[in-house]
Amino acid sequence: MSTAAGPVPYKCTSVFDETSLPEALRREHRTKPGVWAIIRVLEGRLRYQVLDPASETVLTPDRPGLVWPEQPHRVEPMGAMRMQVEFYREMPGLH
Repeated sequence: MSTAAGPVPYKCTSVFDETSLPEALRREHRTKPGVWAIIRVLEGRLRYQVLDPASETVLTPDRPGLVWPEQPHRVEPMGAMRMQVEFYREMPGLH
């Protein structure tokens, strides 16, 4: 679903912190075919590693991370943090 502002997420995870972040997100995983995601850091910093093609970015409240469909990736807290993941059926803009 899209609005004038762009695609709307069809699902969001709970808010995770550095202790509640599931192990499945800390190791290699990927979204399903046709599913994009935005990793939103609400507080603190999170290391976002894309495995193919290899890259690493530090996500912050001002710098969300875009996950492409089926792209292998993982995340790692960098100290105290809070984050959430939004899922989309079409490519969202980072805002």
